Amino acid sequence: MTNAMKYKHLLTFGSVMIVAWAIGTFLLAYFWPHFVNNFYKKAILNQGFGDGPVPINTLYTEPQAIFAEPLTAQPTSGSNLMTVGVNHDTLLMVGWLDLSKGPQVLHVPDFSGRYYSVQFTDPSKNTNFAYVGKRTTGTEAGDYLISGPGWKGGVPQGMTQISSPNNSVLVLGRTLVESDSDLSTAYDLSKQIQLTPLIPNPVEP
Repeated sequence: MTNAMKYKHLLTFGSVMIVAWAIGTFLLAYFWPHFVNNFYKKAILNQGFGDGPVPINTLYTEPQAIFAEPLTAQPTSGSNLMTVGVNHDTLLMVGWLDLSKGPQVLHVPDFSGRYYSVQFTDPSKNTNFAYVGKRTTGTEAGDYLISGPGWKGGVPQGMTQISSPNNSVLVLGRTLVESDSDLSTAYDLSKQIQLTPLIPNPVEP
C-alpha cells in the first residue's frame, strides 16, 4: 500500500470520526434537556418525597422529621440541625406546575425578615427565570400570578405577574431554619407557601 493510500484511509477515518462526534454532540445537546425534564417530573409526580407522589400544581415541604434526622449517629446531647448534609439550615420545598389550563397563584406569608426563596425553573432548558424571596421581592406577604406562554388574561389587583416561558415549571423553595428550636416555626411558614388556580372573573351579562 502506498503512502498516499494510507493517508487517504486516515483522512477518511478522521472525517467519519469528526462527523460522528458532531452528531453525538448535537444529539446530546438536543435530548439532554428533555432527559432532565422527564427525570424531575417523574421524581416529583410519580415517586415524591417521604409521603409519596406530589400532585401536580401543589407544593411539598420536607417533613420536620426528615430535616431533623441526622445522617449519621450523633451524641444525644448534640444538635440535629447541623447534621443533615449540605442542606443544613433550610427546609426544602418542591413542586411541578402545569400551566396549560391556566395560571396558578402563589401565595407567600409574611416572613418577617426571615430568609426564604422560591425558584422557578424552565425544565426544558434547565434555566431559572424568576425568584420570589427575601433577596428579590422582600419578606412581606404577597400573591404572584404564574402564567404560561401566550396567556392574555388580566392580572388581578394586588398580584404580581411572573411569566413562564414554558407551561411546565419546576418549583424549588427554601426556608431558613435558625436553630433546632426554630424548626417548627420555619416549617409552619413553609407550609403556608401555597398554590391555587386563578379563578377568572365572572362574565357580566
